[in-house]
Amino acid sequence: MQQVIKSIFYLGPLLFGLGFLAPLTAQIIEAMAWTPPFGLSSLMTGLIVGGTLGLLAQIRGTWI
Repeated sequence: MQQVIKSIFYLGPLLFGLGFLAPLTAQIIEAMAWTPPFGLSSLMTGLIVGGTLGLLAQIRGTWI
């Protein structure tokens, strides 16, 4: 159980990016009535944005 919790905390920024930022970005895109590029859905665009930001925070070790 301790290993599971350690791995969740280690991957925290990536999980936050995919679990919170991605749906938030998708909802913002829908609310603003924007059309995502390349024919992507708003959720796919949110997953790309949230995943990228989470991965960058994971690699750098900080959000700022």
